[in-house]
Amino acid sequence: MKAWFERVRPGWTYGLRWKIMLTIAGVACAVAAILGVLVHNVLTRQRVDEVRKEARQSLDVALKEYAYGTETTDGHGAIVDPVELPPPLRKLALGGGRGLMVGQQGGTAVIWAAAPAGGHVLAVSVPYASTRDHLRQMDTAILGSALLAAGSVTLAGSYFAGRISRRLYRTATVARRITDGDLDVRTGIPPDGKAAEHDAVTAVAVALDSMAASLQRRLESEKRFTADVAHELRTPLTGMLAAAGLLPEGRPKEMINDRLKALHTLTEDLLEISRLDAGAEQPDFAEYELGPLAERAVRATGLACEVRVVRDAAVRTDRRRLDRIIANLVVNAHRHGAPPVTLTVDGPVVEIRDQGPGYPAELVDRGPQRFRTGDPGRGKGHGLGLTIAAGQAEVLGIGLRFANAPAGGAVTTLRLPSA
Repeated sequence: MKAWFERVRPGWTYGLRWKIMLTIAGVACAVAAILGVLVHNVLTRQRVDEVRKEARQSLDVALKEYAYGTETTDGHGAIVDPVELPPPLRKLALGGGRGLMVGQQGGTAVIWAAAPAGGHVLAVSVPYASTRDHLRQMDTAILGSALLAAGSVTLAGSYFAGRISRRLYRTATVARRITDGDLDVRTGIPPDGKAAEHDAVTAVAVALDSMAASLQRRLESEKRFTADVAHELRTPLTGMLAAAGLLPEGRPKEMINDRLKALHTLTEDLLEISRLDAGAEQPDFAEYELGPLAERAVRATGLACEVRVVRDAAVRTDRRRLDRIIANLVVNAHRHGAPPVTLTVDGPVVEIRDQGPGYPAELVDRGPQRFRTGDPGRGKGHGLGLTIAAGQAEVLGIGLRFANAPAGGAVTTLRLPSA
């Protein structure tokens, strides 16, 4: 099972995996960004409030000292009418208000606190450069932590997304192979009851395996039933054919013999299909020239069919089985198509074409289905003849393709293995 699972995967599995990864990465980055902004705002507000509190306390002390006539040009860093005081803060203090503002003093960032003092402006400054550096370091640490957390969550999401996409791909591949007729394939996902209850992918895989097993049992039962019925019918039909030969000559005898032969042919076809389904057919390979083989098979049908040998080739095949395939295709072309019917041999390729309405779209897409009718408007189907031809072609390793010509008519192509 690993061999087919390791083949190139379709694009949708990668798309699903990347969508899950990008979604997880986006959510992780969004959460990290929101948390980072919240932490930044809280810590910044806390740190700035501490500096502002210190500036206000220094200003209160300076105002008291100034009111008592104490020297205020040093000690607490208070300055009367400082030159570097920001103009908006100076205007506020001269108007009788108090305030704080970030500014510069001697080329260094500080927080100014100013208040009116007897027609002058009294101001104190508190260093702010270290606080700003601390906030920048804090932002760098927050950003690094957020990126690390987002990366870790993304990697974990990538791992789980990969597991989900692989299991979905495996389930989809099994479903396609079941559609193609391979009922032995399974997903290989263990049917753990508890896991299936909580894991939708496991539940789907287990249901698919159960469906395939049930379908396989039903088809095997139908195949055995068909084989048993055909085998039981064979003996009485043979006796009925012999008994019909004793009837007096006339139209009734012809009609009875015609219907009995048709029923006998159907029984033999069912037996042959049963052997093909059971894998009991053993081909007898030998080397032949394809042109003469095709001409011989067409002559055996007794139907009008032009044989064109463009280029002959030596092939390795079972003559009897190849006769059966070509005869069934020629008969089908006459029964469901329209003349003229032509058979062309070009190297190891045989092409049979008629001028009828062509094959039904379902047959072209999915191949022949036993007893399946074609277009209801035409009232025609492809019965067992094409099914037997497809089965014998598989036994011989012949590539068989059904198509419709652009100008009209059914085209069947056989590609035989070269000798």
